[in-house]
Amino acid sequence: MSDHVTIKRALISVSDKAGLLPLAQALAAQGVEILSTGGSARALREAGIPVVEVADFTGFPEILDGRVKTLVPQIHGGLLGRRDDPTHVAQMSAHAIKPIDLLVVNLYPFEATVAKGADFADCVENIDIGGPALIRAAAKNHDFVVVLTDPAQYDGLITALAAGGTSLAQRQIWAAAAYARTASYDAAIAAWFAQQTGAVLPDRLAVAGVKKQDLRYGENPHQQAAFYADGIRFGVASARQVQGKELSYNNINDTDAAFECVAEFSHPAVVIVKHANPCGVALGADLAAAWGQALACDPVSAFGGIIAVNRTLDAAVAALMAEIFSEVIIAPDAEPAAVEILARKKNLRLLLTGGLPDPAAGGLMIRSVAGGFLAQTRDTGRVRREDLRVVTQRAPSNAESNDLLFAFTVAKHVKSNAIVYAKAGATTGIGAGQMSRVDSSKIAALKGGDAIAGSVVASDAFFPFADGLEAAIAAGATAVIQPGGSIRDAEVIAAADKAGIAMVFTGMRHFRH
Repeated sequence: MSDHVTIKRALISVSDKAGLLPLAQALAAQGVEILSTGGSARALREAGIPVVEVADFTGFPEILDGRVKTLVPQIHGGLLGRRDDPTHVAQMSAHAIKPIDLLVVNLYPFEATVAKGADFADCVENIDIGGPALIRAAAKNHDFVVVLTDPAQYDGLITALAAGGTSLAQRQIWAAAAYARTASYDAAIAAWFAQQTGAVLPDRLAVAGVKKQDLRYGENPHQQAAFYADGIRFGVASARQVQGKELSYNNINDTDAAFECVAEFSHPAVVIVKHANPCGVALGADLAAAWGQALACDPVSAFGGIIAVNRTLDAAVAALMAEIFSEVIIAPDAEPAAVEILARKKNLRLLLTGGLPDPAAGGLMIRSVAGGFLAQTRDTGRVRREDLRVVTQRAPSNAESNDLLFAFTVAKHVKSNAIVYAKAGATTGIGAGQMSRVDSSKIAALKGGDAIAGSVVASDAFFPFADGLEAAIAAGATAVIQPGGSIRDAEVIAAADKAGIAMVFTGMRHFRH
């Protein structure tokens, strides 16, 4: 077997015609016989490129509305036959099977069909059968066959043709990409079918993504990393980077945390995140008002943080944000004047997503463990005013209820154990990620200082003892929201009543590890 393989015959059948003509012209210039089907053959013929219809090549017509056109021995034998195996060569000769040295296939646009909300029948018709079969066959026989599945690969082949042929190393790279493509295609189909049948966590879970970019490193410089997108929801993965340095792994992770949190609110909102935890969240009449309140919560932690907003970024708030150092600002959109203001900060990354992630949308969250991974549905739980159960002698006021719901929503996005103080639609102190709830209470109060007085407090899970609540009471909290459900609930309620504060139970917790 020679390392280099020359191409004498190619089969082209593509849904995406991008880059097709330059590739076909390069092949024709090399005297390559081109086989093709349907729209691909028509496009080549209209461009004046010689092409042989697959049906004429095989002597077998397309049938079943085009569902069967390449699923024949003349095609698969031509792709799979080993050129260095005398038995294969003899059998191919006996059955008049001619070798096919190049396969260029991209698949029916199943993912795009689902994304545009097509009906069940249309989605099924866009499940490619022949394409994946061809790709897998050619990739398996990469010792002798080149397989291309993406227009981005065409230039590499054109260059190789000019240099005399493809190398084994090139063919192996393209074969690996081919199997990744069929795997991701099947994963998309499997996920869609599972959704149609109500199988939220199916017996076999296939996960796929498209690489958006390589990253310099992961959480630490000795770790490799890349960023993949699934194309399902608005968010960091859909963002267009307008300016600034290259995004890092930690930038992306923190920015996602900020944007998911800010999307929870219908009023103009600003979220500031540091190390994946909110350090300031506020609602306001406009973004500028919300920004001032969010920054006031913890201005020290906000330095070098991530800022997310849920409205179009305007010039007024952009000017305020430009006064401090931030790593990233993410927004659905931005006014030209706001972009111009932020452009003066060359290293600041500005991301515009085109929309907000839907906090009620389903989906899975996946985390790797040694030897496997965990999968769970996204935390789409929301607590409404009518869900609150007053368990103390005093009920919260209307203003306190508003702040309790706001604080509990923020707590959903704070690492456990989470304690969040809030007043007038803004956080006043946040305690995150401690091993004991009482420590989170104390840290939140320490960060908030005098601003805590008169605030409400939210806990992402129940208080196992009264000490965590007592720390909040000592800091000046007037009302508490928590899931309830501890065997010591009565003790905790008694502590609240003794202090004269209001407490409500939600019946829902929001652990975030």
